[in-house]
Amino acid sequence: MTRLELAIAWRYLRSRRGSRLLSLISVIAIGGVIIGVSALILINGVMTGLQTDLRNKILLGSPDIRVLTYGDDLTMAHWDSILPIVKRQRGVVAAAPFVLVQAIMTGGHQYTDGVMVEGIEPSGSGQAPVTAIRKMVRAGDFSFRTADGRDRGIVLGNRLAERLDVTPGIDTVTLFSLGGATISPVTGMPEPHVERLPVTGIFASGMFEYDNTYVFTSVQTAQQIAQLGHAVTGIEVKTRDLWGAPAVASALADTLGYPYRTEDWQQQNASLFQALKLEKLGMAVILLLIVLVAAFNIVSTLTMVVADKTREIGILRAMGMPARSIRRIFLAQGIVIGVVGTGAGLVLGLVAGVAVDRYRLIPLDPKVYFIDHLPVTTHPLDVSLIVLASLAIAALATIYPAVQAAKLYPVEAIRHE
Repeated sequence: MTRLELAIAWRYLRSRRGSRLLSLISVIAIGGVIIGVSALILINGVMTGLQTDLRNKILLGSPDIRVLTYGDDLTMAHWDSILPIVKRQRGVVAAAPFVLVQAIMTGGHQYTDGVMVEGIEPSGSGQAPVTAIRKMVRAGDFSFRTADGRDRGIVLGNRLAERLDVTPGIDTVTLFSLGGATISPVTGMPEPHVERLPVTGIFASGMFEYDNTYVFTSVQTAQQIAQLGHAVTGIEVKTRDLWGAPAVASALADTLGYPYRTEDWQQQNASLFQALKLEKLGMAVILLLIVLVAAFNIVSTLTMVVADKTREIGILRAMGMPARSIRRIFLAQGIVIGVVGTGAGLVLGLVAGVAVDRYRLIPLDPKVYFIDHLPVTTHPLDVSLIVLASLAIAALATIYPAVQAAKLYPVEAIRHE
């Protein structure tokens, strides 16, 4: 593209009467691109931030991989021989047994509630932690250490503790479990197993399911609650790379063979993350329509310029300017509109995203949304795709007006009123 073609393209974008300001229709076209790109970057960042925040909260108490078994009992009897094999697997950072059992809990009064009891290795046991739930403690700790020196304490979520009105170091809770229950010869009904445990801690993860339903205790205590003996539910695994967990899980399943199976964090929460991905994709498609509307603005702008400059185009053709040069003039106009609009929209979207996240401009009720503000996380790949898509749409929008301008016959264009 020559300097003459660029000079003419810039002249057509400017206002008349020698003004160096852009014409109103050019400003409107650029504004449409700015709004579309900035909105797409900001909303995409919000969806990514929500997905990332939710994933981090889920993984506070859920491991990267769980090694489980097939069968009616769904318990792992010989876990102590499997654990060293799991730890030696490439990509595994830490592994430990866990027990998961449902129970009914009461704080010493008539109110009872259903809970999920998870048995994990106590803090300070020398075992590397598999999940980050221990960092979420608000009172007490995850050592499960009671006054008599035994690891028989229990740690509750803050919402559950509020409902049961219990305090660490003071109150105790009673658990009723049907795990391994025997049938009463008198009533013919299962006899629940009862355990009375001191409350030694309270945690607050910010995830409703954990804070409202989960309680944690030592593996040995959970085994007694579930009446499993030496068996456990499975082995929880922490990997070196979160996104490499599916590959490590597949390799573990191949190494261990039947009757062992593995579930990575994406499989454990497949429906939730699939819904979030679909929601993000749908929002991106909807907002991409804004960029398409801006593309139609570019088409209409350049079409109006062609109609307004028909005589000048005819004179240029009569003076010997080839049709390809006319095409390049209007392509240059469209590219300038697309580049300026995309660049300004990129800056505006990134600045707005940083401001919303850092200064928490959109507060939320944590009791409803489980987060106190709207998070924004922008990934370079997502931003790059948005910028490339905007530039491509802007470039494609210039084709029709440029071709129409190049098709004008010099004599008819000069006679145009």
